[in-house]
Amino acid sequence: MASGGRLGYTRIGFANTVKFVVILFLVFIVASLGSALYFMVKDKGQGERTVRALTVRITLSVVLFVLLMLGFYFGFITGKL
Repeated sequence: MASGGRLGYTRIGFANTVKFVVILFLVFIVASLGSALYFMVKDKGQGERTVRALTVRITLSVVLFVLLMLGFYFGFITGKL
């Protein structure tokens, strides 16, 4: 049976969803890093916007790492993404 339960996810469909979420997190992380660079140049290192953007980047990175580790632990992610 190709169905993955009541939700109707197939294994390939779920893998694509995981890939999409990981790529989305990476895009947000890079965007936050870019905004931190912009704020650093614009504020000449004196504003708090750079620190806030870098805090967002670190938080997103940690959340992504934890989600990946939980996915591997519970078997949602197997092998390569």
